[in-house]
Amino acid sequence: MIPRYSRKEMASIWDEENKFSIWLKIEILAAEAMAEHGIIPKDAVTKIKAGAGFDVERINQIEKETRHDVIAFLTNVAEHAGQSARYLHQGMTSSDVLDTCLSVQLTQAADILLSDIDRIMDILKKRAFEHKETVMIGRSHGIHAEPTTFGLKLALWHDEMKRNRVRLEHARTDIAVGKISGAVGTFAHLPPDIETYVCKKLGLAPAPVSTQIIQRDRHAAFMSCLGLIASTMEKIAVEIRHLQHTEVSEVEEYFHAGQKGSSAMPHKRNPVLSENITGLARIVRSAVIPAMENIPLWHERDISHSSVERMICPDATVTLDFGLNRLAGLLEKLIVYPENMKKNLNKLSGLIHSQQILLLLTQKGASRELAYRYVQKNAMKVWEHGANFKDQLLEDKDILEYLTVDDIKSQFDLAYHLKHVDTIFKRVFGGV
Repeated sequence: MIPRYSRKEMASIWDEENKFSIWLKIEILAAEAMAEHGIIPKDAVTKIKAGAGFDVERINQIEKETRHDVIAFLTNVAEHAGQSARYLHQGMTSSDVLDTCLSVQLTQAADILLSDIDRIMDILKKRAFEHKETVMIGRSHGIHAEPTTFGLKLALWHDEMKRNRVRLEHARTDIAVGKISGAVGTFAHLPPDIETYVCKKLGLAPAPVSTQIIQRDRHAAFMSCLGLIASTMEKIAVEIRHLQHTEVSEVEEYFHAGQKGSSAMPHKRNPVLSENITGLARIVRSAVIPAMENIPLWHERDISHSSVERMICPDATVTLDFGLNRLAGLLEKLIVYPENMKKNLNKLSGLIHSQQILLLLTQKGASRELAYRYVQKNAMKVWEHGANFKDQLLEDKDILEYLTVDDIKSQFDLAYHLKHVDTIFKRVFGGV
């Protein structure tokens, strides 16, 4: 997590001030619930609330001696709250605070990411309708296939982001659990009602069963979801990079006044934003495997997961947030070149209509094998000699045994490929 790729709102979730604030809130809420159950005096809670506070530098100083962050925190809180602080953390274990806090932080992060996705979906929808009928060549294996529209490409990205949003909502629900169940999760020193009270106040659900920790399959699912979102983000970026190739030049990242593309070549306008997004996606995905490896811990817990999460949770959420916002800006300002799309569409002199001819031949009596051979024979002349596909067909006696001149000419119509665009848009966007 470095400032260059961080946005303040997301990064602040992971700063120590926010973390210790959540810790203190958990301890005070637990104390409130304990007082209601008669476990600790009610006036002690009043005094704790009045005096409780912390100092990040002092906590870090104490931890150098204790080598234990929660003990250092509680020691510092006691320095502020006085004798009543002895009633804090009654019957609790460190992970009651740490894991519950992490769940709060991850839900906070999820809410920001959901907002990021909403912004991208809004932009994609707007631009999809803008380019609903902007015809371009569809490619498979990087080779011209059949016509599509740029609007359909944008609609597809919107639909995928919508699925990612649903996944993230589920992941947020899955991670939004807390535990105040003690050393091995048995509630030996505190009744389960304490946990219920704390979790409700924090907007969490109590983990139905826990050990000393919340089980890490929840965290792995969350990180896996972030990895999927990052991959969609990269998928869009890679497509933009391809379409910005000089030889293709169908779209282009917005190039700001005064921007420089190369220290050596003044003419360069490089797709640096989409390339950067590709790199950021790799960082997010790198969190997935360690998160999965955190699931099998020893017995009721060990701390092999701890160091991992201190890095991957901030890094993955902050990086994805930055990448999604960069992608939103890229899409919003993306320059589209419809004329270049038309020019590229015609590069293969009509070959993009080969399947129409193939199908018509079978409908007129030719076997599929024979039809394929006749069409491919003429297509290869276009590839190898630069011939015009329609002209080749009109001169082919084998083809003319099955098709009339008008039959052939009628198949070279772009509208044939685009007749169901409206239906696809209704499927993606509803009746809008």
